[in-house]
Amino acid sequence: MRDYANQITNRAAERDVAITDIRTCVVEGNFEWNLIEIETDAGVTGIGEAYRGGGVPEIVEYTKRFLLGENPLDVERLFRRIVQEMSGHGGTTGKVVTAASGIEIALWDAAGKLLDLPVYQLLGGKFRDEVRIYCDCHAGEAYAVEDGYTDYADAEAYSPEAYAAEARRVVDMGFSALKFDLDMAMDNEPDPFNGRLTNAAIEHKREVVEAVREEIGYDVDLAFDCHWDYTVESAKRLAHELEEFRLMWLEDLVPPENTDAQLEVTRSTRTPIATGENRFRVHELSGLLYQHGVDVATPDPTTVGGLAETVRIADRAEENYIPLSPHNVCSPVGTMACVHLGAAIPNFDVLEYHALEVDWWDDLIERDGPLIRDGYIEVPEAPGIGVELDDDVVAEHVLEGTSGFD
Repeated sequence: MRDYANQITNRAAERDVAITDIRTCVVEGNFEWNLIEIETDAGVTGIGEAYRGGGVPEIVEYTKRFLLGENPLDVERLFRRIVQEMSGHGGTTGKVVTAASGIEIALWDAAGKLLDLPVYQLLGGKFRDEVRIYCDCHAGEAYAVEDGYTDYADAEAYSPEAYAAEARRVVDMGFSALKFDLDMAMDNEPDPFNGRLTNAAIEHKREVVEAVREEIGYDVDLAFDCHWDYTVESAKRLAHELEEFRLMWLEDLVPPENTDAQLEVTRSTRTPIATGENRFRVHELSGLLYQHGVDVATPDPTTVGGLAETVRIADRAEENYIPLSPHNVCSPVGTMACVHLGAAIPNFDVLEYHALEVDWWDDLIERDGPLIRDGYIEVPEAPGIGVELDDDVVAEHVLEGTSGFD
């Protein structure tokens, strides 16, 4: 087995730093945000975030067995050490890679603070001073998440008028790009299992998209997400029906495991197709990119393997002239990590914001004023990812039944 433990003997004394503790905290926002802190013997604490959901804090805790005492500046070596040490635990994919992603982000934050550089500089430099944000929004109660599952609302929540009204509200906030969920309860009729869409379901979706376009026009970028629900033939029929509305993209039409099926859908339509958020590491996206099975790649840095792994994915996407728009349902911590990524890669397009309903989202970090202004986030020049947690707000919103950082 490869040994990624610290075997470095030549290092400047001022960079001879050690990890002394790794802590996790689950904050209950619109999702369960898995926050991570890495303490060092230099008095610097790095903060990061792993993708939402259960099991991640326990895996992070497990990594203390071999990460304590390691040098936090060796970010990529330590990521590989996590994967290698836990390879027999399914460590090359899934929850292990998700936990490793959050640790990797916290390591970049610590490294930036130790070296007095923003993370984008450590990733290779800056292509842009600000990152454009698209707002993931919902029509009324059309899509709710409770304990990780979909809880569909009543049929009236999915009226074209409800979508159009919400689109207008969000555009008036200053966003120039929006996304809505397009999967609905009626998709399960007459059969909830086979993934086929009726003509009525497709027509209703078309009416929703048409209503939003009529409300906000074509100067606003508009995307729709389908959450991997449909068969190939239904996905192709739906994408064809929406071609005239010139979408920014149509996302996750078919289940993610089969690249050939994804390729069939993408090649069948002029509607741009996006996917990638639930694939792990560069290996699970490379085929998709080299075969042009996707028009817009949407890996989630807090799932896929962290910032450096997403840069590798972005490099392969750029080779194939494919833009990259990261999936992001994070707190401001994970969001700001993605902002540095967006600054550092040439083919970045837009970054997701998925917390419009969380009125204390900005309060989670120590900051004057909102993070998002007129649909953009300015790339910070402060060391690390450029934000610090407000400990009082974190403590106020810790998931019931779990402990905070203390």
